[in-house]
Amino acid sequence: MSFFTGAIRRVQVAAGNVRHWDGRGDVTRGFGRRGNRDMALVPAASIAGRALVTVVAIMTFLASLTAGAAILISDSSRGWQDEVAREMTIQIRPAAGRDLEADSAKAADLARAMPGVASVRAYTKAQAEELLQPWLGSGLDLSELPVPRLVVVGLDKEERLDIAVLRKKLTDAIPGTSIDDHHVWLERLAIMARSVVFVAAVIFSLVLAAMILAVGFATQGTMAGNREIIEVLHFVGAEDSYISRQFQRHFFRLGLRGGAIGGGLAILVFLASGMVAAWLRATPGGDQMEAMFGDFSLGLNIYATIALIAAGIAIVTGFVSRIIVYRHLRGLS
Repeated sequence: MSFFTGAIRRVQVAAGNVRHWDGRGDVTRGFGRRGNRDMALVPAASIAGRALVTVVAIMTFLASLTAGAAILISDSSRGWQDEVAREMTIQIRPAAGRDLEADSAKAADLARAMPGVASVRAYTKAQAEELLQPWLGSGLDLSELPVPRLVVVGLDKEERLDIAVLRKKLTDAIPGTSIDDHHVWLERLAIMARSVVFVAAVIFSLVLAAMILAVGFATQGTMAGNREIIEVLHFVGAEDSYISRQFQRHFFRLGLRGGAIGGGLAILVFLASGMVAAWLRATPGGDQMEAMFGDFSLGLNIYATIALIAAGIAIVTGFVSRIIVYRHLRGLS
């Protein structure tokens, strides 16, 4: 009985407030009620705990950045698609003896008379040549180039345009015309948005898997440091759910702290990016960045996503530690 009595005494010292052991496993009554946290089953403050908080903060930060960037790009992509889908372009190719000005005006009149058309804008020769400057450069004489004339048609949101009917009318009245409804660009934008979301999901899954492994190693390390106490509590009748719950609470608090730090840093990064984007808005690079990613303004969806990620990581941290401890205790039975 000397070994068993000594083991019980070690449990009493670790618990700090065990009133008595009545032979039926009532050794956990009053566990930790004196507030002596450094004598608790799972120490509240330790080097391993601080390291885990750092790891969880980093993982939450990366996951929040990934999710926020995916939301920004997805929202911008939907804006691009809506903008492109609301317009289509009529092209009138130059030919010998053709009066492009008259044909352009006729095409605009035909489009304007169609139901489902909200606006029509016919580009002049100078305006059409100006569209080529980003690719060919400025200061070039484009008078000898066969630059087609463009008629931009804005579509009505309420009424649908019958493109087939408009195409037939244009072909019959003005040979050599074509309609570009930008469906190729729409497909590419949709593919790009889906690819970004897929990559973000893969990165998020890898981050979550790495965090689960880190929590598992931390839990096993904490169990190894308190192995005698855990085993004695288990053998004298403490319920497995009670012991595993102590680990769950401890690691949940660590995960919640790390998640709050990582999520807060991610929000600060997005706010700083929005300030930089606003500062660069008047520059060509800033305009291109805004066209690609938006203005980096944090909507409620991004705030909610970061909060859910931080809370979810804390819950996963506590749940993983509980499962590992519970399975270990079940193996001792």
